[in-house]
Amino acid sequence: MLPRNYYLDDLFNNLLEKNDTTKMKCDIYEQDDHFFIEIDAPGFTKEDIQIEVKDSYLTISAVKKEEEEKNYIRRERNYTSFERSFSLGNVKEEEITATFKEGILTIKIPKNVESTHVKKIEIL
Repeated sequence: MLPRNYYLDDLFNNLLEKNDTTKMKCDIYEQDDHFFIEIDAPGFTKEDIQIEVKDSYLTISAVKKEEEEKNYIRRERNYTSFERSFSLGNVKEEEITATFKEGILTIKIPKNVESTHVKKIEIL
């Protein structure tokens, strides 16, 4: 798990926790010069999912629209909406990409390249 207040930290982690069945389950990992977020979204289509970056936060939301009214005998599948937000820090937003395959949304985020150059400042 990433430390609090670190890049990709879940904005609402431990705040107003909901039942686990209403959360978008995700895995976050890093590989080479990118972070990856994989989110389980079974039953959704890519048209149901919105991804936005605003003020250094990545927000993923999904809305499953209600099917036409049927004469249900039993109904266990809910049509609802989900949302997760992650702090990105300073990244190149235009280089973020996403794919959706077999119910899994994968978001690829470039790592922020930190300068290793040290500048010494002379005291006058």
